Amino acid sequence: MIVGVKLSQRATAITPSATLAVNNKANQMRAQGIDVVNFGVGEPDFDTPANIKAKAIEAIETGVTKYTPSAGTMDIRRAIVAKLKRENGLDYQPAQVMACVGAKQAIFLALQVLVDPDDEVLIPSPYWVSYPEMVKLCQGVPVYIQTSLDNEFKLTAEALSAACTPRSKVLVLNYPNNPSGSSYSRDELLALAQVCVDNDIVIISDEVYEHLIYDGGGHVSVAALGPEVYERTVTTNGVSKAYAMTGWRLGYAAGPQDIISAMIRLQEHMNTNTSSITQYAAVEALAGPQETVHEMVGEFRRRRDYMCQRLAAMPGIKLRVPPGAFYVFPDVSALFGKTIRGRKITNDMDLVDVVLTEGHVAVVPGGGFGAPDNIRLSYATSMERITTGMDRLEALLREAR
Repeated sequence: MIVGVKLSQRATAITPSATLAVNNKANQMRAQGIDVVNFGVGEPDFDTPANIKAKAIEAIETGVTKYTPSAGTMDIRRAIVAKLKRENGLDYQPAQVMACVGAKQAIFLALQVLVDPDDEVLIPSPYWVSYPEMVKLCQGVPVYIQTSLDNEFKLTAEALSAACTPRSKVLVLNYPNNPSGSSYSRDELLALAQVCVDNDIVIISDEVYEHLIYDGGGHVSVAALGPEVYERTVTTNGVSKAYAMTGWRLGYAAGPQDIISAMIRLQEHMNTNTSSITQYAAVEALAGPQETVHEMVGEFRRRRDYMCQRLAAMPGIKLRVPPGAFYVFPDVSALFGKTIRGRKITNDMDLVDVVLTEGHVAVVPGGGFGAPDNIRLSYATSMERITTGMDRLEALLREAR
């Protein structure tokens, strides 16, 4: 390190991930030979489907290894357009969509081209940990709108309206939600969308978990609710969750052409394009057979039901069964003030540390998501590991005094 170099204000303003210390400690324990059940992972444990992997190999063998247009190849853009029409009822032209390096980059690019210094970005809480940091990097102001377990962690039109000010520019809406698994009905989305129309707010709709819905009703894209909403919505998505392609890094965005064009210009100077090989394979993911998605959703539903049943029977745990994603987000505040194996539990971080060091189970503190009364557990792991982890957690919590 060069002594005396001053980092930029942007760099020093970024908050470290609240999960980093837990993950580092879990990794250290595993390196010491300790068996840790990891409920912190935010990615499917399934392998990428064989037909998608075959297309990537084909791309390599046939020389599809060069730069592509920054917006993505025409094949991937057409596949995105077709997918959005077929599954979401959205009509776009290829010029209105772009491929990005994951859905995370799609959201970041959208914020970069929409948010000026001191613009307010409305974020329902609990939220995915990266949203506030992205807003800070744009010199915007994150405005958190609190939800609760009692209303299923859903943003209401009344709460959204109360949070709006003349400086409100963007609403980031993630459903099904990470970390809570909550989602919205068509009527609930209509009410939220009307508030955004009335207050001239752009919606960034993060729909990366759209296929992971378990109890009927299906997913509704907010941009499909009418022309006024369509004209002020950037829909972001990706192949990571539905197709177990987290490491492939292919996300996409669709929206008004002026916004997408600005995002493409920014990407030109940022990373040029996402992997040509990934784009080639992602066409197969979006346009090819979907049976593996349905099989994965069925298995996630089975795991969710089992984990929720086990957690609901444990002392100090309060939860609602989440309708989507692959997370359970229980309220554990009843355990605060208690002692487990000689250690006083005062907050979510204390509980997470005790669960890891004493129970050998890794979970994520809710404070990093704006909900310090909660913890997040992912069921994106095998039933065998879930059973082991639930047994360990229940035994430990029954010692709370």
